[in-house]
Amino acid sequence: MSPLIMSMLITGLATSTIITMSSHHWLLAWLGLELNTMSILPMIMKSGHPRSTEAATKYFLIQTMAAALILFSSTMNAWQTGQWTIMHTSNPILTTTITMALMLKLGLAPMHAWYPEVLQGSTLNTALIISTWQKLAPLTLLYLMSPHLPTTITLIMGTASALIGGWAGLNQTQTRKIMALSSIAHMGWLIIALPLNPNLATLTMMIYIVMTSTMFLLLNITAMKTLTDMGTAWTQAPTMITLTLITLMSLGGLPPLTGFMPKWLILNELCTIKLLPTSMVLALASLPSLFFYARMTYLTTLTAPPNTTNTEHKWRFTTPINPILTTMAATTTLLLPMMPLLTLT
Repeated sequence: MSPLIMSMLITGLATSTIITMSSHHWLLAWLGLELNTMSILPMIMKSGHPRSTEAATKYFLIQTMAAALILFSSTMNAWQTGQWTIMHTSNPILTTTITMALMLKLGLAPMHAWYPEVLQGSTLNTALIISTWQKLAPLTLLYLMSPHLPTTITLIMGTASALIGGWAGLNQTQTRKIMALSSIAHMGWLIIALPLNPNLATLTMMIYIVMTSTMFLLLNITAMKTLTDMGTAWTQAPTMITLTLITLMSLGGLPPLTGFMPKWLILNELCTIKLLPTSMVLALASLPSLFFYARMTYLTTLTAPPNTTNTEHKWRFTTPINPILTTMAATTTLLLPMMPLLTLT
């Protein structure tokens, strides 16, 4: 793909998300979501592999179905109330329908099956965009609707996502699928925080984006696409592999790393409003996620491949370093002492 076309696609992607985030009219928000989908599709299938074409087709069908559901529900809401304002979606049935459509766009359980398949068929850079930037527009609409969100459905789907994201990742060997299921689990935590404390949900989203971006950049630089690749990557860049392991532990929410902050605050918020069963299930749901992160760490550092790898010797090549990576890695690991400042801002 030529740089000109790629720059046009990235510009369209950024512009469409900004249109949705800055709109208060349902038709304008829907237009931004559709432009967003159209901009990301060529990026998904640019490799030309049949797997990437399949991933683009799945992504197109899911996103179009969700956008059509949003358009139908918002039109019915405008028919009943006489206005298109996003923050005045008061009909409970239509609000629930729009919420389910946005959660389908986010890939939350039980509507999550498409998400790991799409990420597996994409390149690591495209998977990074789908896992971070593509979450902003649907989450902004949910944020604007937060006073009217169906709390029970939101809590159930968030808890189910945290559970399924942890359980389904236990038998995966592809790093992109593991990161997809990790994203589903993190989205579950975020969706639970949204109706309770929107500011806390915003903080969770920021930390999730930083941690996921750091992990995808590290995987891309070291070309680790499977767990087998992780077992042979230590010869390529030992310092970077150490940083990868710390980032994995932060993704799992292990203190005293940054990833512990949103889980701590969300559990505290749930306990404050006396939702003890939900907080207990969520705390237990984080254990399977932490287990498969720890398994990745174990395979990278404490095991050796049974024989010599047949691939090119990675240690013969100079590892390119992304200049943004240093700042993002420091934020991913060392932000916990700034928690009082971040929560009060």
